Amino acid sequence: MLSRPFSSRLRVVAVTVVLASTQSASARADDAPPASVPPPEAKPAAALGALELTFSGYVEAYYAYNLNRPSNKLTNYRWLDDRHNTFQLSTLVLDTVVEVGAFSAHAALQAGPTADGWYAESGEARPGAAGAAAAGAGTWRYIQQANVGWKAPVGRGLQLQAGLFLTPIGFEGPAVKDNFNWSRSNLFFALPFYHAGIRAAYELTDRLTATAMVVNGWNAATDSNDGKSVIAQVTYKVPDSISASLLYMGGPERPAGSLEGEPWRHLVDAWAQLELHPRFSVAAHANVGLEQSRFGTHWWRAGAVYARVQPLPFLYLAARGDAFVEDVAENAQGRASTMFFGTDVYGVTGTVDVRPIENHLSIRAEYRHDIAGAPLYFGQNVPADPTSKSSIPNARTQDTLTLGVTGWF
Repeated sequence: MLSRPFSSRLRVVAVTVVLASTQSASARADDAPPASVPPPEAKPAAALGALELTFSGYVEAYYAYNLNRPSNKLTNYRWLDDRHNTFQLSTLVLDTVVEVGAFSAHAALQAGPTADGWYAESGEARPGAAGAAAAGAGTWRYIQQANVGWKAPVGRGLQLQAGLFLTPIGFEGPAVKDNFNWSRSNLFFALPFYHAGIRAAYELTDRLTATAMVVNGWNAATDSNDGKSVIAQVTYKVPDSISASLLYMGGPERPAGSLEGEPWRHLVDAWAQLELHPRFSVAAHANVGLEQSRFGTHWWRAGAVYARVQPLPFLYLAARGDAFVEDVAENAQGRASTMFFGTDVYGVTGTVDVRPIENHLSIRAEYRHDIAGAPLYFGQNVPADPTSKSSIPNARTQDTLTLGVTGWF
Protein backbone atom coordinates (compact mmCIF):
# COMPACT_ATOMS: atom_id res chain seq x y z
CA MET A 1 0.00 0.00 0.00
CA LEU A 2 2.80 2.36 0.94
CA SER A 3 6.49 1.80 0.25
CA ARG A 4 6.98 -1.17 -2.02
CA PRO A 5 9.56 -3.77 -0.96
CA PHE A 6 12.76 -4.12 -2.94
CA SER A 7 12.74 -7.62 -4.45
CA SER A 8 15.56 -9.75 -5.75
CA ARG A 9 14.71 -11.01 -9.22
CA LEU A 10 16.26 -13.91 -11.09
CA ARG A 11 15.35 -14.17 -14.76
CA VAL A 12 16.07 -17.42 -16.60
CA VAL A 13 15.63 -17.47 -20.37
CA ALA A 14 14.11 -20.69 -21.65
CA VAL A 15 16.29 -22.81 -23.90
CA THR A 16 14.87 -24.58 -26.94
CA VAL A 17 16.17 -28.12 -27.36
CA VAL A 18 16.22 -29.58 -30.87
CA LEU A 19 16.23 -33.35 -31.29
CA ALA A 20 17.85 -33.74 -34.74
CA SER A 21 18.37 -37.52 -34.85
CA THR A 22 17.23 -40.76 -33.27
CA GLN A 23 20.04 -42.88 -34.62
CA SER A 24 22.03 -45.01 -32.22
CA ALA A 25 25.53 -44.02 -31.23
CA SER A 26 26.95 -46.88 -33.35
CA ALA A 27 25.43 -45.59 -36.61
CA ARG A 28 28.12 -45.01 -39.27
CA ALA A 29 28.57 -41.89 -41.32
CA ASP A 30 27.97 -43.82 -44.52
CA ASP A 31 24.48 -44.69 -43.28
CA ALA A 32 23.45 -41.07 -43.78
CA PRO A 33 20.98 -40.37 -46.59
CA PRO A 34 22.34 -39.11 -49.93
CA ALA A 35 23.16 -35.45 -50.01
CA SER A 36 20.52 -34.94 -52.68
CA VAL A 37 17.78 -35.90 -50.24
CA PRO A 38 17.15 -33.08 -47.73
CA PRO A 39 16.87 -34.23 -44.11
CA PRO A 40 13.43 -33.97 -42.50
CA GLU A 41 12.71 -30.61 -40.88
CA ALA A 42 13.51 -30.73 -37.18
CA LYS A 43 10.63 -29.70 -34.92
CA PRO A 44 11.83 -27.98 -31.75
CA ALA A 45 10.29 -28.72 -28.39
CA ALA A 46 7.80 -26.08 -27.26
CA ALA A 47 9.45 -23.23 -25.38
CA LEU A 48 7.91 -22.50 -22.02
CA GLY A 49 8.90 -18.86 -22.07
CA ALA A 50 10.88 -16.87 -19.52
CA LEU A 51 11.01 -18.04 -15.92
CA GLU A 52 10.94 -15.17 -13.43
CA LEU A 53 11.54 -15.65 -9.71
CA THR A 54 10.94 -12.86 -7.21
CA PHE A 55 12.38 -13.29 -3.73
CA SER A 56 11.52 -10.92 -0.87
CA GLY A 57 11.16 -11.02 2.88
CA TYR A 58 11.16 -9.09 6.12
CA VAL A 59 12.01 -9.38 9.83
CA GLU A 60 10.33 -7.48 12.67
CA ALA A 61 11.53 -7.13 16.28
CA TYR A 62 10.50 -4.76 19.08
CA TYR A 63 10.62 -3.73 22.71
CA ALA A 64 7.33 -2.52 24.25
CA TYR A 65 6.44 -1.09 27.63
CA ASN A 66 2.84 -1.01 28.86
CA LEU A 67 2.37 1.86 31.30
CA ASN A 68 -0.33 -0.18 33.10
CA ARG A 69 2.51 -2.57 34.11
CA PRO A 70 0.28 -5.66 33.86
CA SER A 71 1.36 -8.47 36.17
CA ASN A 72 0.86 -11.05 33.41
CA LYS A 73 3.12 -9.02 31.05
CA LEU A 74 0.47 -8.97 28.31
CA THR A 75 -0.89 -6.06 26.27
CA ASN A 76 -4.36 -7.24 25.34
CA TYR A 77 -5.86 -7.02 21.82
CA ARG A 78 -2.44 -6.36 20.32
CA TRP A 79 -1.26 -9.86 19.38
CA LEU A 80 1.27 -8.55 16.83
CA ASP A 81 3.10 -6.67 19.60
CA ASP A 82 1.50 -7.92 22.82
CA ARG A 83 4.46 -8.49 25.19
CA HIS A 84 5.25 -6.05 27.99
CA ASN A 85 8.78 -5.14 29.06
CA THR A 86 10.67 -7.64 26.93
CA PHE A 87 12.68 -7.71 23.72
CA GLN A 88 10.71 -9.73 21.23
CA LEU A 89 11.27 -11.13 17.75
CA SER A 90 7.85 -10.68 16.21
CA THR A 91 7.98 -12.32 12.81
CA LEU A 92 10.09 -13.55 9.94
CA VAL A 93 8.52 -13.83 6.47
CA LEU A 94 10.10 -15.22 3.30
CA ASP A 95 8.16 -14.66 0.09
CA THR A 96 8.61 -16.23 -3.34
CA VAL A 97 6.71 -15.55 -6.56
CA VAL A 98 7.24 -17.68 -9.67
CA GLU A 99 5.99 -16.64 -13.11
CA VAL A 100 6.33 -18.69 -16.29
CA GLY A 101 4.31 -17.21 -19.11
CA ALA A 102 0.66 -17.24 -18.04
CA PHE A 103 1.37 -19.46 -15.00
CA SER A 104 2.18 -18.08 -11.55
CA ALA A 105 2.71 -19.41 -8.04
CA HIS A 106 3.08 -17.47 -4.79
CA ALA A 107 4.19 -18.72 -1.38
CA ALA A 108 4.95 -16.65 1.75
CA LEU A 109 6.20 -18.56 4.79
CA GLN A 110 6.21 -17.10 8.30
CA ALA A 111 7.66 -17.93 11.71
CA GLY A 112 7.63 -16.34 15.16
CA PRO A 113 4.96 -15.23 17.65
CA THR A 114 2.95 -13.60 14.85
CA ALA A 115 2.66 -17.00 13.19
CA ASP A 116 1.35 -18.42 16.49
CA GLY A 117 -1.43 -15.84 16.60
CA TRP A 118 -2.30 -15.78 12.90
CA TYR A 119 -4.67 -18.78 13.08
CA ALA A 120 -5.23 -18.85 16.85
CA GLU A 121 -8.73 -17.35 16.77
CA SER A 122 -9.89 -19.10 13.61
CA GLY A 123 -11.23 -22.26 15.20
CA GLU A 124 -9.13 -24.38 12.86
CA ALA A 125 -9.74 -27.64 14.71
CA ARG A 126 -10.98 -30.60 12.70
CA PRO A 127 -10.86 -34.15 14.10
CA GLY A 128 -9.44 -36.89 11.95
CA ALA A 129 -10.39 -40.49 11.31
CA ALA A 130 -8.74 -43.75 10.32
CA GLY A 131 -8.47 -42.53 6.72
CA ALA A 132 -8.38 -38.75 7.20
CA ALA A 133 -5.83 -36.61 9.00
CA ALA A 134 -6.78 -34.15 11.73
CA ALA A 135 -6.24 -30.43 11.09
CA GLY A 136 -5.68 -27.58 13.50
CA ALA A 137 -4.16 -24.11 13.74
CA GLY A 138 -0.71 -25.70 13.77
CA THR A 139 -1.38 -27.15 10.33
CA TRP A 140 -1.31 -23.69 8.76
CA ARG A 141 0.74 -21.56 11.15
CA TYR A 142 3.86 -21.33 8.97
CA ILE A 143 1.90 -20.32 5.84
CA GLN A 144 0.99 -16.67 5.49
CA GLN A 145 -0.27 -17.11 1.95
CA ALA A 146 0.11 -19.67 -0.84
CA ASN A 147 -1.68 -19.79 -4.17
CA VAL A 148 -1.34 -20.73 -7.84
CA GLY A 149 -2.67 -18.83 -10.82
CA TRP A 150 -3.24 -18.67 -14.55
CA LYS A 151 -3.75 -15.57 -16.66
CA ALA A 152 -6.44 -16.58 -19.12
CA PRO A 153 -6.30 -14.95 -22.58
CA VAL A 154 -9.52 -12.99 -22.13
CA GLY A 155 -9.42 -9.34 -23.14
CA ARG A 156 -6.63 -7.64 -21.18
CA GLY A 157 -6.02 -10.91 -19.30
CA LEU A 158 -8.20 -12.57 -16.64
CA GLN A 159 -6.13 -13.58 -13.61
CA LEU A 160 -7.48 -16.77 -11.98
CA GLN A 161 -6.01 -18.02 -8.68
CA ALA A 162 -6.70 -20.65 -6.03
CA GLY A 163 -5.27 -21.14 -2.57
CA LEU A 164 -4.73 -19.11 0.59
CA PHE A 165 -4.73 -15.29 0.29
CA LEU A 166 -4.16 -12.27 2.49
CA THR A 167 -7.46 -10.46 2.93
CA PRO A 168 -8.17 -7.54 0.59
CA ILE A 169 -10.20 -5.92 3.39
CA GLY A 170 -8.83 -2.80 5.01
CA PHE A 171 -6.06 -0.25 4.54
CA GLU A 172 -3.34 -1.78 6.72
CA GLY A 173 -1.37 -4.94 5.96
CA PRO A 174 0.42 -7.47 8.17
CA ALA A 175 3.91 -6.09 7.38
CA VAL A 176 5.02 -3.04 9.35
CA LYS A 177 7.01 -1.75 6.36
CA ASP A 178 3.79 -1.26 4.37
CA ASN A 179 2.02 0.80 7.08
CA PHE A 180 2.26 4.31 8.50
CA ASN A 181 2.57 3.12 12.12
CA TRP A 182 4.25 0.25 13.94
CA SER A 183 1.15 -1.14 15.61
CA ARG A 184 -1.97 -1.96 13.61
CA SER A 185 -5.32 -0.34 14.34
CA ASN A 186 -8.28 -1.87 16.15
CA LEU A 187 -9.88 -2.33 12.72
CA PHE A 188 -7.01 -4.54 11.58
CA PHE A 189 -7.31 -6.66 14.71
CA ALA A 190 -11.08 -7.15 14.32
CA LEU A 191 -11.36 -7.71 10.56
CA PRO A 192 -10.20 -10.83 8.67
CA PHE A 193 -6.52 -11.58 8.07
CA TYR A 194 -6.82 -14.24 5.37
CA HIS A 195 -9.17 -16.27 3.16
CA ALA A 196 -8.99 -19.67 1.46
CA GLY A 197 -10.73 -20.12 -1.87
CA ILE A 198 -10.59 -18.89 -5.47
CA ARG A 199 -10.04 -15.41 -6.90
CA ALA A 200 -10.55 -13.76 -10.28
CA ALA A 201 -9.16 -10.32 -11.14
CA TYR A 202 -9.52 -8.27 -14.31
CA GLU A 203 -8.01 -4.90 -15.22
CA LEU A 204 -10.89 -2.91 -16.65
CA THR A 205 -8.51 -0.03 -17.43
CA ASP A 206 -4.93 0.89 -16.54
CA ARG A 207 -6.31 2.38 -13.31
CA LEU A 208 -9.40 0.33 -12.46
CA THR A 209 -9.38 -3.36 -11.41
CA ALA A 210 -12.33 -5.60 -10.49
CA THR A 211 -11.85 -8.65 -8.26
CA ALA A 212 -14.24 -11.42 -7.22
CA MET A 213 -13.61 -14.19 -4.68
CA VAL A 214 -15.44 -17.25 -3.35
CA VAL A 215 -13.94 -18.31 -0.02
CA ASN A 216 -14.57 -20.51 2.99
CA GLY A 217 -15.26 -17.42 5.02
CA TRP A 218 -13.76 -15.10 7.58
CA ASN A 219 -10.33 -16.41 8.70
CA ALA A 220 -11.19 -19.95 7.65
CA ALA A 221 -8.49 -22.12 6.11
CA THR A 222 -10.98 -24.96 6.65
CA ASP A 223 -14.69 -24.15 6.56
CA SER A 224 -16.69 -24.39 9.79
CA ASN A 225 -20.12 -24.55 8.09
CA ASP A 226 -21.68 -25.61 4.79
CA GLY A 227 -21.90 -22.10 3.34
CA LYS A 228 -19.37 -20.08 1.35
CA SER A 229 -18.69 -16.36 1.39
CA VAL A 230 -18.34 -14.03 -1.59
CA ILE A 231 -16.14 -10.96 -2.01
CA ALA A 232 -16.46 -8.30 -4.70
CA GLN A 233 -13.96 -5.44 -4.90
CA VAL A 234 -13.14 -2.52 -7.16
CA THR A 235 -9.77 -0.76 -6.80
CA TYR A 236 -8.61 2.47 -8.38
CA LYS A 237 -4.99 3.61 -8.54
CA VAL A 238 -3.10 6.51 -10.03
CA PRO A 239 0.64 6.10 -9.22
CA ASP A 240 1.98 8.72 -6.79
CA SER A 241 -1.48 10.27 -6.53
CA ILE A 242 -4.37 8.14 -5.23
CA SER A 243 -5.22 4.57 -4.25
CA ALA A 244 -8.76 3.54 -3.31
CA SER A 245 -10.85 0.43 -2.70
CA LEU A 246 -14.55 -0.37 -2.35
CA LEU A 247 -15.41 -3.92 -1.21
CA TYR A 248 -18.37 -6.07 -0.22
CA MET A 249 -18.18 -9.41 1.59
CA GLY A 250 -21.14 -11.61 2.49
CA GLY A 251 -21.74 -15.12 3.71
CA PRO A 252 -22.51 -17.27 6.77
CA GLU A 253 -19.68 -16.97 9.30
CA ARG A 254 -21.05 -18.66 12.43
CA PRO A 255 -19.94 -22.30 12.93
CA ALA A 256 -22.50 -25.02 12.29
CA GLY A 257 -24.68 -25.57 15.35
CA SER A 258 -24.26 -22.02 16.73
CA LEU A 259 -27.06 -20.67 18.92
CA GLU A 260 -27.28 -17.71 16.54
CA GLY A 261 -27.91 -20.06 13.61
CA GLU A 262 -25.99 -19.49 10.38
CA PRO A 263 -27.13 -16.02 9.23
CA TRP A 264 -25.34 -14.11 6.49
CA ARG A 265 -22.84 -11.56 7.70
CA HIS A 266 -22.66 -8.49 5.46
CA LEU A 267 -19.61 -6.21 5.33
CA VAL A 268 -18.90 -3.06 3.32
CA ASP A 269 -15.36 -1.74 3.41
CA ALA A 270 -13.84 1.36 1.79
CA TRP A 271 -10.50 3.14 2.03
CA ALA A 272 -8.53 5.76 0.13
CA GLN A 273 -4.98 7.12 0.30
CA LEU A 274 -4.04 10.51 -1.17
CA GLU A 275 -0.52 11.72 -1.91
CA LEU A 276 -1.12 15.42 -1.36
CA HIS A 277 2.59 16.12 -1.77
CA PRO A 278 5.63 13.91 -2.43
CA ARG A 279 6.28 14.17 1.33
CA PHE A 280 2.75 14.25 2.72
CA SER A 281 0.11 11.49 2.61
CA VAL A 282 -3.32 11.09 4.20
CA ALA A 283 -5.68 8.12 4.27
CA ALA A 284 -9.11 7.16 5.57
CA HIS A 285 -10.75 3.78 6.18
CA ALA A 286 -14.43 3.06 6.89
CA ASN A 287 -16.11 -0.27 7.60
CA VAL A 288 -19.69 -1.26 8.45
CA GLY A 289 -21.41 -4.61 8.77
CA LEU A 290 -24.36 -6.49 10.20
CA GLU A 291 -25.66 -9.96 10.92
CA GLN A 292 -29.35 -10.74 11.44
CA SER A 293 -29.56 -13.75 13.78
CA ARG A 294 -32.29 -15.27 15.95
CA PHE A 295 -31.24 -12.80 18.66
CA GLY A 296 -31.79 -9.75 16.45
CA THR A 297 -29.47 -7.45 14.51
CA HIS A 298 -25.80 -7.58 15.45
CA TRP A 299 -23.92 -4.76 13.76
CA TRP A 300 -20.79 -2.65 13.86
CA ARG A 301 -19.30 0.48 12.35
CA ALA A 302 -15.65 1.47 12.39
CA GLY A 303 -13.30 4.03 10.95
CA ALA A 304 -9.71 5.24 10.98
CA VAL A 305 -7.83 8.28 9.70
CA TYR A 306 -4.10 8.44 8.98
CA ALA A 307 -1.51 11.09 8.15
CA ARG A 308 2.20 10.90 7.42
CA VAL A 309 4.75 13.62 6.67
CA GLN A 310 8.42 13.33 5.63
CA PRO A 311 10.27 16.41 6.96
CA LEU A 312 13.69 14.92 6.14
CA PRO A 313 14.78 12.33 3.55
CA PHE A 314 15.31 9.74 6.30
CA LEU A 315 12.51 10.74 8.70
CA TYR A 316 8.73 10.14 8.69
CA LEU A 317 6.19 11.29 11.28
CA ALA A 318 2.83 9.50 11.34
CA ALA A 319 -0.42 9.71 13.31
CA ARG A 320 -3.58 7.59 13.43
CA GLY A 321 -6.94 7.77 15.13
CA ASP A 322 -9.42 4.87 15.03
CA ALA A 323 -12.78 3.84 16.48
CA PHE A 324 -14.72 0.57 16.49
CA VAL A 325 -18.30 0.39 17.78
CA GLU A 326 -20.10 -2.96 18.13
CA ASP A 327 -23.75 -3.49 19.05
CA VAL A 328 -24.35 -7.09 20.13
CA ALA A 329 -27.75 -8.58 19.25
CA GLU A 330 -29.98 -9.28 22.25
CA ASN A 331 -33.67 -10.11 22.76
CA ALA A 332 -35.94 -12.22 24.99
CA GLN A 333 -34.30 -15.41 23.63
CA GLY A 334 -30.87 -14.37 24.81
CA ARG A 335 -27.74 -12.56 23.69
CA ALA A 336 -25.55 -13.34 20.70
CA SER A 337 -21.89 -14.13 21.26
CA THR A 338 -19.49 -11.27 20.64
CA MET A 339 -17.93 -11.00 17.19
CA PHE A 340 -15.16 -8.57 18.08
CA PHE A 341 -14.74 -6.53 21.27
CA GLY A 342 -18.34 -6.53 22.54
CA THR A 343 -18.04 -2.82 23.31
CA ASP A 344 -16.71 0.45 21.90
CA VAL A 345 -12.94 0.83 21.46
CA TYR A 346 -10.89 3.88 20.46
CA GLY A 347 -7.21 4.39 19.78
CA VAL A 348 -4.77 7.24 19.12
CA THR A 349 -1.25 6.52 17.85
CA GLY A 350 1.82 8.59 17.02
CA THR A 351 4.92 7.15 15.31
CA VAL A 352 8.42 8.42 14.53
CA ASP A 353 9.96 6.43 11.67
CA VAL A 354 13.71 6.73 11.01
CA ARG A 355 15.06 5.03 7.86
CA PRO A 356 18.88 4.87 7.79
CA ILE A 357 18.60 2.78 4.61
CA GLU A 358 15.53 3.72 2.59
CA ASN A 359 13.51 0.72 1.32
CA HIS A 360 15.48 -1.68 3.52
CA LEU A 361 15.53 -0.60 7.19
CA SER A 362 13.05 1.22 9.44
CA ILE A 363 13.43 2.06 13.15
CA ARG A 364 10.21 3.25 14.76
CA ALA A 365 9.32 4.76 18.13
CA GLU A 366 5.60 4.83 18.96
CA TYR A 367 3.19 5.98 21.63
CA ARG A 368 -0.35 4.58 21.65
CA HIS A 369 -3.40 5.18 23.85
CA ASP A 370 -6.40 2.81 23.83
CA ILE A 371 -9.71 3.22 25.64
CA ALA A 372 -12.71 0.87 25.76
CA GLY A 373 -16.28 1.04 26.99
CA ALA A 374 -15.67 -1.96 29.27
CA PRO A 375 -12.58 -3.59 30.83
CA LEU A 376 -10.70 -5.10 27.88
CA TYR A 377 -7.11 -4.51 28.95
CA PHE A 378 -4.80 -5.58 31.74
CA GLY A 379 -3.69 -3.43 34.67
CA GLN A 380 -1.64 -4.25 37.74
CA ASN A 381 -2.49 -7.39 39.73
CA VAL A 382 -4.37 -9.08 36.91
CA PRO A 383 -6.89 -11.61 38.33
CA ALA A 384 -7.01 -15.15 36.98
CA ASP A 385 -10.10 -17.17 36.12
CA PRO A 386 -10.02 -20.13 38.55
CA THR A 387 -11.61 -22.48 36.00
CA SER A 388 -9.69 -21.67 32.83
CA LYS A 389 -6.64 -20.11 34.53
CA SER A 390 -6.71 -17.37 31.88
CA SER A 391 -6.27 -13.70 32.76
CA ILE A 392 -9.35 -11.55 33.38
CA PRO A 393 -9.16 -8.03 31.87
CA ASN A 394 -9.32 -5.39 34.60
CA ALA A 395 -8.62 -2.02 32.89
CA ARG A 396 -10.53 0.17 30.44
CA THR A 397 -7.46 2.00 29.15
CA GLN A 398 -3.88 1.19 28.25
CA ASP A 399 -0.90 3.26 27.14
CA THR A 400 2.12 1.72 25.44
CA LEU A 401 5.56 2.80 24.30
CA THR A 402 7.18 0.74 21.57
CA LEU A 403 10.59 0.75 19.91
CA GLY A 404 10.65 -1.49 16.86
CA VAL A 405 12.94 -2.29 13.97
CA THR A 406 12.06 -3.92 10.66
CA GLY A 407 14.30 -4.82 7.75
CA TRP A 408 13.26 -6.08 4.34
CA PHE A 409 14.68 -6.98 0.96
